[in-house]
Amino acid sequence: MDENRNVDVDKKEVRVERKSDSSMVASTFIKYAAYIIILAIVLWFLVKYIFPMFS
Repeated sequence: MDENRNVDVDKKEVRVERKSDSSMVASTFIKYAAYIIILAIVLWFLVKYIFPMFS
C-alpha cells in the first residue's frame, strides 16, 4: 500500500435552507382559527341554552 499517495479532499459547505410556504402557513392559521371559533360557538350554546335547563 502506498503511504505517500496524494489524496484530494473536496470540502462541501452544507447549508440548510428553511423553506416556508406562506400559503401553507395561511391555510393552517385559517383552519385552526375556524376550530377555535366553532369551539367558542359550541361552548356559548351550552352555557346559554343547555345548562339553564338543568338548573
